[in-house]
Amino acid sequence: MFKKLGTFILALIMISSLAACSTNSTSGVSSSSADGNGKDKIVIKYWYAWGGKIQEAKQNLVKQFNRSQDRIEVIAEYQGTYDDLHAKAQAAFAAKNAPAVMDLEIASTGIFARSGMLEDLTPFAERDKEEVKIDDFHPGLMGNSYVDGKLYGLPFMRSTPILYKNVTMLKEAGLDPAGPKTWEEFEQYARKLKEKGKLAMTMPADIWFYEAFVAQSGGQMLSEDGKTAAFNSPEGVAPVEFMKRLASEGLIKIPTGDEAGEMANKDWANQISAMKFGSTANVAESMEIAKGNGFDMMTAFMPANKSYGVPTGGCHLVMLAGLGEKEKEAAWEFIKWMTAKEQTIYQHKNTGYLPTRISAIESDELQALYKEYPQYKVAIDQLEYARPRPMADAYPEVTKILKQAIEKAILDPKVSPQDALNEAAEKANKLLSK
Repeated sequence: MFKKLGTFILALIMISSLAACSTNSTSGVSSSSADGNGKDKIVIKYWYAWGGKIQEAKQNLVKQFNRSQDRIEVIAEYQGTYDDLHAKAQAAFAAKNAPAVMDLEIASTGIFARSGMLEDLTPFAERDKEEVKIDDFHPGLMGNSYVDGKLYGLPFMRSTPILYKNVTMLKEAGLDPAGPKTWEEFEQYARKLKEKGKLAMTMPADIWFYEAFVAQSGGQMLSEDGKTAAFNSPEGVAPVEFMKRLASEGLIKIPTGDEAGEMANKDWANQISAMKFGSTANVAESMEIAKGNGFDMMTAFMPANKSYGVPTGGCHLVMLAGLGEKEKEAAWEFIKWMTAKEQTIYQHKNTGYLPTRISAIESDELQALYKEYPQYKVAIDQLEYARPRPMADAYPEVTKILKQAIEKAILDPKVSPQDALNEAAEKANKLLSK
């Protein structure tokens, strides 16, 4: 998730220094543009991540916003993955050419806010509290919105990892498609599928999934103060031992490299593997794939170990610092509109991203959707077991170190998970203690 951010922390420290000595308005924002009636519009840029159906939904929402009023024009610009977007944003901010609004992956909120790149939204939210209704946002999705007691982002396209199942393959193997509900059952399913010449899962060593496994085992990624690693505890080692054992017996496949996630999705789509872990953001797309490839699909909670548990993910909408007053107000209007109930319902139905507002979840429109397509509702129910992602400034770099350690432990028979995670923790502690 953070593969391109090796120099990210250093760059943001430099940006923080630049921000402290510069109050110039962001030059990437055009202050006005004449519409067809000769009226001036405030023009702002919005940078977003991800393509496919996610990109289509975001572009359509921006078009709807621009049509909904005649004072503000938003120019939406695609920037790749979250890693791509974050790197481009920090470079643009240093060059005073940043967008007014952007998607920000939730685990990066702390470092962006503390570096001076983000506008504090607290005064805006307090002023417009009757309109914004912060209490209407699902409490399970607000943990990464605040940094040092200040509000820096409103939940937008938010997610959790869930289990995607090829029901047709499970039934053909004589397995109950309602499972597997625990790690133990997952192993049982994997053995039964292997007997039938099938693969249970192609699973990359994704840190987001690993965070879920640690939560399911009753552990934590970092200490409470975020200053030391906690993932080398027994609760953090157990998932790596489990994955290593299953991979060594050919029950699951763990690809590595930049294309690992794509390989997992392809194996599932092509019915090479019966299950996959993936973001709830891909529910709509996965349903289309299943239909097109002639199999039935269900979603479910990620299997439990000691308990269920998942991290949240996805992005906030944030406002970049350094805007003029008119641009600030325009950016805030756009953020409010994009995160309102009606737009929440739209993006949920068209992607699978979580509906962030309670009023949206309770709406007749979504209740009807869940009756027809229960695959959409699983992630909402799973929020009961969700936790925020760590927001220590060094965490993006820590995840790089940790991913390498997990892959080494799983793929090298001579390396024990405990030793690999101890080594990763030692490296992580040097970063976290700074």
